[in-house]
Amino acid sequence: MPFHVEGLVAIVVFYLAILAVGIWAAWKTKNTGSEGDRSEAIIVGGRDIGLLVGGFTMTATWVGGGYINGTAEAVYVPGYGLAWAQAPIGYSLSLVLGGLFFAKPMRSKGYVTMLDPFQQIYGKRMGGLLFIPALMGEMFWAAAIFSALGATISVIIDININISVIVSALIATMYTLVGGLYSVAYTDVVQLFCIFLGLWISVPFAMSHPAVTDIGFTAVHQVHQAPWLGSINSLDIYTWLDNFLLLTLGGIPWQAYFQRVLSSSSATYAQVLSFLAAFGCLVMALPAILIGAIGASTAWNQTEYGVPDPMTKKEADMILPIVLQYLCPVYISFFGLGAVSAAVMSSADSSILSASSMFARNIYQLSFRQNASDREIVWVMRITVFLFGASATAMALLASSVYGLWYLSSDLVYIIIFPQLLCVLFIKGTNTYGAIAGYLFGLVLRITGGEPYLYLQPLIYYPGCYPDENNIYIQRFPFKTLAMLTSFFTNIIVSYIAKYLFESGTLPPKLDFLDAVVARYSREHMDKATLVKSDNIVLNELAPVNPRHSLTLTSTFTNKEAFNYVDSSPELSNTEDN
Repeated sequence: MPFHVEGLVAIVVFYLAILAVGIWAAWKTKNTGSEGDRSEAIIVGGRDIGLLVGGFTMTATWVGGGYINGTAEAVYVPGYGLAWAQAPIGYSLSLVLGGLFFAKPMRSKGYVTMLDPFQQIYGKRMGGLLFIPALMGEMFWAAAIFSALGATISVIIDININISVIVSALIATMYTLVGGLYSVAYTDVVQLFCIFLGLWISVPFAMSHPAVTDIGFTAVHQVHQAPWLGSINSLDIYTWLDNFLLLTLGGIPWQAYFQRVLSSSSATYAQVLSFLAAFGCLVMALPAILIGAIGASTAWNQTEYGVPDPMTKKEADMILPIVLQYLCPVYISFFGLGAVSAAVMSSADSSILSASSMFARNIYQLSFRQNASDREIVWVMRITVFLFGASATAMALLASSVYGLWYLSSDLVYIIIFPQLLCVLFIKGTNTYGAIAGYLFGLVLRITGGEPYLYLQPLIYYPGCYPDENNIYIQRFPFKTLAMLTSFFTNIIVSYIAKYLFESGTLPPKLDFLDAVVARYSREHMDKATLVKSDNIVLNELAPVNPRHSLTLTSTFTNKEAFNYVDSSPELSNTEDN
């Protein structure tokens, strides 16, 4: 394949434009927030992200390289088809559920990161444990999409994969490093526009190629392969449901989502943003679905791609860039390449910022350096943005099973963090003992279920499991959802048992080594008197506390908007008994 100078120039121009927008947004954020809350301005954008920018950035976070490439692949693969392209509906429902049930309580209480309520209720150690699956999910996701971007660029302009990955990662890391959420949000606006324009421009040209059969006919008739609408085998119904619930419910407890929620100017805006993003995800999936259908309707022996087809060559995951390359004119394929690059960067920068935000605030500041200055926190964030960006890049270049690692870590987000989030926001009386027990039970059940992408054999063989071509057993039973429910109910049951044993005197107070039940004034728990500003809330609205006046937190769990929704007593009552 010849080296395309025009394609390289198009990519360079696109990257420079994105970098310019990111630097402009970084300059804008310097004028936002007072001297004492600069770190919070970087993490949540000064809590003044409006509906337009907020809707774009929340949509762009989900509509990444994995989203559009994966949707096109699912539609293209024979035997799967549109019936198995679960991401558009799954993520859209996830955003709707997040807006209905999670956005308002999180935003109205003025949290800064997703881990704040865990540290407030369960203590800093539990917050550190929950940081592990959250970090793994963000890092492996960024690495997976960087890897996909490198392969995509190499298909279209024949440039070295490593160079394309490194340059893309440097651009995304650079503007995230200097501007935080403002840079990420404003570049997301540009990137989402590029995705929409680039893919929709490509679709008519690809559809009109002589080698492409009418996709309406191939949707229900077998021509070059099985119909692209697909079907769900009766044996695979439980697997389909398990994966769908993982996308729908497991798509909620991500810092990338709550970062947008918490940056909204009000709790109501946070809900509206979620609904707008849900609609945006559906709209942005349409061109990817059509490209997958076009790939399934193409006689590849009549194109320059030749034989065998992409499925036989095991290049089904690259069907989107292959369609752009071989079924579109050269100048059109470059527009599509810009769209894919935009999609990748819009997700990668969000993941990097999310990971650094949680580390700087919940690990460094609230666990180890509660007296750290705001300037110190800002520098910790900048350093970790660079380190996490470099780590994701290294994994994309070196790890052969980065997708398998991401699948496993995203499962852990669903199985561990989601039930913990339900408990901490909506279930009264849960404590650290239940949280740790639920964490461990969920982790054990997931690991023992095996992971084909990592060639990890299961230790528990659920009904219906069968070996694949590599003799790795595949589970048909919805064991991921079983692990999530087990984690959820274990948290509740163990919490109430521990509470009963200590409060009834069956166990002496000295055995409450986590200070979760008897020791109401524990040093382990984040002191609620210092987590709010005195002019925001009367302390008797919270559980009894023992204030430590010697502690000063320049950045607290609440901002000026905290507890504006005083009339929403169900939201406040969740913290009263914890």
